[in-house]
Amino acid sequence: MEVFKIEGGVHLKGEVIPQGAKNEALQILCAVLLTPERVTINNIPDIIDINKLIKLLGNLGVKIEKLGHGSYTFQSDEVNVGYLETEAFKKEGGSLRGSIMIVGPLLARFGKGYIPKPGGDKIGRRRLDTHFEGFINLGAKFRYNREDHFYGVEAPDGLVGADMLLDEASVTGTANIVMAAVLAKGKTTVYNAACEPYLQQLCKMLNSMGANITGVGSNLLTIEGVEKLGGCVHRILPDMIEIGSWIGLAAMTRSEITIKDVSWENLGVIPNVFRKLGITLEKRGDDIFIPEHIDGYEVKTDIDGSILTIADAPWPGFTPDLLSIVLVVATQAKGDVLIHQKMFESRLFFVDKLIDMGAKIMLCDPHRAVVIGHDFKSVLKATTMSSPDIRAGISLLIAALSAKGTSTIQNIEQIDRGYERIDERLRAIGAKIVREKQ
Repeated sequence: MEVFKIEGGVHLKGEVIPQGAKNEALQILCAVLLTPERVTINNIPDIIDINKLIKLLGNLGVKIEKLGHGSYTFQSDEVNVGYLETEAFKKEGGSLRGSIMIVGPLLARFGKGYIPKPGGDKIGRRRLDTHFEGFINLGAKFRYNREDHFYGVEAPDGLVGADMLLDEASVTGTANIVMAAVLAKGKTTVYNAACEPYLQQLCKMLNSMGANITGVGSNLLTIEGVEKLGGCVHRILPDMIEIGSWIGLAAMTRSEITIKDVSWENLGVIPNVFRKLGITLEKRGDDIFIPEHIDGYEVKTDIDGSILTIADAPWPGFTPDLLSIVLVVATQAKGDVLIHQKMFESRLFFVDKLIDMGAKIMLCDPHRAVVIGHDFKSVLKATTMSSPDIRAGISLLIAALSAKGTSTIQNIEQIDRGYERIDERLRAIGAKIVREKQ
C-alpha cells in the first residue's frame, strides 16, 4: 500500500496543465465499440480508472495502439462479445463505474450487452434505472440475475427509435442511451437529457463518425438512427474538475498559480462559484491566473445578507464533483458557507477528518454542512487520514498542503483513480510531497 507524506504550509508557484477530462474519456472510449473503423483519441488522462477501461476494451478484442502520451488508436473490428459472459469479465467490469457505458454501444451494434454491478466511489447509491429504462424504450429485453448482480439487455432484431422522458438527467445514462440510439431504426427523442460539456463532446464525436444528433447542448436531443458509423479523430477537453481542484489548492495555500489552456467556454459557473468564496482568478487568454491571497479571501453573502449557499445541480448548474473542494476551501475563508450536496448521501462524511485537523464544520445531515471559516487566523493541523473517494481524497490533499506539520494520506489509490501523477506535478510547483510504500 502506498501513502502520501505531505509537509504543509508551503507557498507554491508556477504553471500547471490540466489533464484530459476523466468523465469525458469514460464515455468516448466506450463509443469506439460502435464502429469497426479506426478511432484516434488524444488527451486521454493516464489514470487508474481510464487505464482499467482501456484494458477491458482490449480484453473484448479491441485493437489498441498507443501513439504517444495520451494518444491512442482503437479498432473494434473483431469484438469478442462472448467475453461478456466470462467470470473474468464479471470481475473486471465490476471494478469500474464507467464500465456501464459499454452496454449501449454493444447493444446497438451486436444486439446484446451485459454488465456486472459497477464499482467506483463509495459516495452513496448510484442507480442504473435510467440506463436500462432507456434501453427498454428502444425495444431491448432486460434481465437481472440477483445472485450475481449481473445485468443484461438483448435486442436480436435491432433497436427501434422512441420518444422518452428521462426520470433524471443522468450524464452516464444519457450517454448510454445516445450511443444505443445512434444505430437504432428511426428517430429517438431524449427529453431531460444531461447536457454537460462531456456529453456534448460525445455527441460531436458521434456526429463526426456519421451519426445524426441535433439539440446538442440542450436537454432535448433528437437522434436519427443511421446504419453504420465510421472512424474519426477526437480530442478530449481539459478536466474541469481538476481545474477547480487547482483553483482551490492555490487559494488554500495562498499560492500564485497559472492553469494553462482551460477551455474557458466549457467551465460554466465554476469560476463564479470560486469568486463567491472571495477567490481572485483572472482570465488570461485561455489560462486562469490565481494570485497569492496573502490577505485571505472573504465570502460574499447573498443580496439580503443571508449565508452563502453553494449547492450542486445538473449542468449548467454547479457540478457535484467540486463540492468537496469548495468545502475544504471554505474552512479558511472569512465568513460562513452552507454546502448542500443533493445527489449523494455519503459524500460529505469525510468532513470528520477536516474537523480532526481543526476545521469548524457542522454536519447538519448527510446532505448539508455549515462551514465556519478561520480566515487563516487558525491554520489546520497535520494528521493521518485515509482517502474515501476521488474527490474527497484530493480535498484532503489540499487540506494537508495548507496545514501546519506533516500529514499522511492513506488509500491514495482513490486519488490516483482520478488525478494523473498528482505528486509529481505538485512537486514541480514547489510542494513537499512524497509517495511512500507502507
